[in-house]
Amino acid sequence: MKLALVSKRLLLLFVAASFGHGNAIAQESFRVELGKDGETLRDMRPVFLTFETRPLPAISPAEVARRYQKLFEDSDEPEVRIDALNRLNNIRDRSGQDIGFSQAKEAEIYQDILGSYESILSRGSFSGRLDELLYQMAKAHSLTGQHQESIQRLRQLVGLYPKSALVPEARFRIAEAEFSAGRYREAERGYQALLSAEPDSELATKASYMMGWSQFKQGNSGWERAATTFMTLLDQQLPDLDSSQPRHNSNLDMIEDSFRVLALMASRMDDHQTLAHWLERREQSSWFYLLYDRLADLHAVEGRYAQAVAVTNAFVGRYPVHESKPDFLEQKVVFWQMAGEPARARQAKAGFVAQYLLEEPYQQLPDNHRRRWQNYGRWLADFYYASGSTSQAGGKQGEAKHSWAKAAEYYEMLAPRTVTEGELMHLAGDARLLAGHDVQALSNFRRAAYGAHYERAHEAGWAAITLLRKLVPARVESPQTTRYQDALTEISSEEQRYSTTFEADDRVSDLRVDLANRWYALGDYESALGYAKKTLASASPNTEQQYAAWLVIARVQQHKREFGLAERAWRQALTLAETASQLSVSPHEQNDIRQQLAAAIYKQGEQAASEGKSTLAVAHFKRVINVLPGSELAIKSRFDAANTFLKSSEWLAAINELKMFRRDYPDHPLAKQVTEKLVHSYQQSDQPLKAASELLTASSLLSDPWPNKLRAAAIYHDAEQIERRNELYRKWLAVAPAAATASEHMQLQTMRYRLIESGVNDRVTLQELVASESQSQWHSEETLRWAADAALNLGARAADQFAAIALVHPLEETLVRKQAALERAQNYLLEAEAFAGETVATEVLFRRAELYRVLAADLMESEVPAELNELEAMQYQMLLEEEAYPLEEKAMELHTRNHQKITEQGYDKWIGQSLEALAAMHPGRYNRDFRWMTWAEKESDDV
Repeated sequence: MKLALVSKRLLLLFVAASFGHGNAIAQESFRVELGKDGETLRDMRPVFLTFETRPLPAISPAEVARRYQKLFEDSDEPEVRIDALNRLNNIRDRSGQDIGFSQAKEAEIYQDILGSYESILSRGSFSGRLDELLYQMAKAHSLTGQHQESIQRLRQLVGLYPKSALVPEARFRIAEAEFSAGRYREAERGYQALLSAEPDSELATKASYMMGWSQFKQGNSGWERAATTFMTLLDQQLPDLDSSQPRHNSNLDMIEDSFRVLALMASRMDDHQTLAHWLERREQSSWFYLLYDRLADLHAVEGRYAQAVAVTNAFVGRYPVHESKPDFLEQKVVFWQMAGEPARARQAKAGFVAQYLLEEPYQQLPDNHRRRWQNYGRWLADFYYASGSTSQAGGKQGEAKHSWAKAAEYYEMLAPRTVTEGELMHLAGDARLLAGHDVQALSNFRRAAYGAHYERAHEAGWAAITLLRKLVPARVESPQTTRYQDALTEISSEEQRYSTTFEADDRVSDLRVDLANRWYALGDYESALGYAKKTLASASPNTEQQYAAWLVIARVQQHKREFGLAERAWRQALTLAETASQLSVSPHEQNDIRQQLAAAIYKQGEQAASEGKSTLAVAHFKRVINVLPGSELAIKSRFDAANTFLKSSEWLAAINELKMFRRDYPDHPLAKQVTEKLVHSYQQSDQPLKAASELLTASSLLSDPWPNKLRAAAIYHDAEQIERRNELYRKWLAVAPAAATASEHMQLQTMRYRLIESGVNDRVTLQELVASESQSQWHSEETLRWAADAALNLGARAADQFAAIALVHPLEETLVRKQAALERAQNYLLEAEAFAGETVATEVLFRRAELYRVLAADLMESEVPAELNELEAMQYQMLLEEEAYPLEEKAMELHTRNHQKITEQGYDKWIGQSLEALAAMHPGRYNRDFRWMTWAEKESDDV
């Protein structure tokens, strides 16, 4: 059997050698094969025996043969006939052509002429050479079945003519006879004798071959010698396998048979270890690997596949860099396949592939082995891919992922070494994806799409995009925002690469919409806007994609405060939502879009208002009402339209809008602000009374109306509507709680002062003003002055009441009343001084002094009781004087103190009145003609 390792080069070499030589060789051979020529090693026979004679003359063999044949048939002379027959045989043997007599005719002729041979030999007279005569007689005996006689003649030839050129063949035939008779030791000696005597004989090769067989036939005792003989023969016949011409013309079957016998012996000994033993004792031969090959073949033919694999492993292990290594690795696959072991065959394929993963050893492989490596790699990749699918179907997810990972490895290693790199990288990407190796899958898809010429490269590119989209987190989470952004950036780059390389399709538009939404969610509005616009600019975005793109554009423009562009985008989206039958936009979502559209218009109104374009702003605000009538935003737009008029000082327009707003939406929360805005508008348009009226009207609806009423009072005050103001003041002061803050205290005191100032000079108001200031913890210069004035006013009133009380009988009663009036007046005056200090000190001193002076004068002038006699009356009068005198002294003392204030603060009317009182009370001292002058000491010129 010929396996893959039978070298075609060797076969071609010997075919060329057999048919390309100038002189043909006549051969007679026979083949013996184990199983056909015997059941045991001893029964085996050599493959062939070949006999050769000397070269023919350079004439036409057929013509020469024809003439010698005619000579043989026409002659009656034994010598002539024998010589002619001899020459015919020589011509046939040398030329290899079927000329001369046929074999059947030749046997008949030799039987007839055998007597002539004997006759000539017995006479001892022969014109030709006797060695040739003996040779021909041996042949004649052989052809007529007289083998012993034939060998006897050959022995005579060797003994009588040892120098004859026919002796080597004679020796060979003698040894052959011994071999045929089973006398292998004698045959070995015969072949050895031929080789020793004629080492360069043309029969030497055949003798070596047959000597090896003779040794082999002797059993184990001769196998070592046989191995040496056969390997020596192989060295002679196969000096260099790379040479186009062998050293000798040889027979391919003889060489093959030599390998077969060597392999057979090794298999019966220690197998490949025997080969290693034989080979290590000799120089390296170019054919030694064929010996391992034949031994492996032998095991395989006889069904010992594991032993055959062991032989190939032994060779690869012993000669790891030999050029035949890939043949042996491939042979392992074949053996396991023959053994019906698919798993081991798969392992053998994997082993073959693994040996040449690195680029350098792979590049050293011949083309046929590179193709084999690629075939094995693809087979393994496909096998593991299918195995993964099978495992997954069986619920073995772990095994499935492992198989897919193995498939991916084979696809990846195979891809750069084939013309289908793109397809293989695409498959590798699929396998990695199924195995859960997302990063490697992405790399493979990219290589398939952009690194190789591949008709489905666009699908690989899209697979890369799909995988990247799967890897992006579904939601933006703040701790992972950076990772999320990086992932989106990578997808965006991939989309650009894909769109640049391949023609955009509906999937690309869908991707761009998705990226637009994702970038928007992340807050990168420029990227979102760019992808949304690219979606709309593509060849044929479908309705859903257009709708989604317009939504993104609208949101981004809204965020950028480009509300005009946002309005356009919202309108486009709303139109699609309302009219496109392909979309199923819910009423709720449509309403959301309307709200966003209304908001965009509203924001345009705000922008116009901020720029002072009130007319445009109001127009925008009123457009909101048309988009979303009755909505909260529409109501707010109505309100803001009025506000816009307010900001632009268009008071009458603002008043009209505000009144209409309150009329149309009386219960809306914004309606509560109308009063304030109307009040402001009335005031700014010089209609204060309407402003106050608005406040008073609004106050009737409030649980606490007074803040509005007080503001109305303030407006009446500014408008000099004193009576209306005072009416509100009096009502508020009647119910106002005690001041809790400085401002409240100031407010109440101001109202009291304004009432007093406007002529409402009633005692109650004066007393409240004084009492509030006295009790308060908050004071100001104004409130203190107002309280001081009120206290002086009250003090003056009390003084008048004091003076009006006449001291009549009974004096005790009237005096008590008068003293009480004095104390009241005194207290008010002291309070005034406490409030205003030095600013009212002279008036207070004067009024206090006058109280004592009046009391002293009234005592002196009081009625004397009628029942008193003159003496008692005089005594009574003296008592009054004694009582009045300290009072008069007190009055003079106070007036004097007032007089003394001239040096402190200058002269005023109260000091003047005190001087007049002093002049009346002490004329000798104070009743003089003088004039008070202001004096200031001049600075001296002398320093």
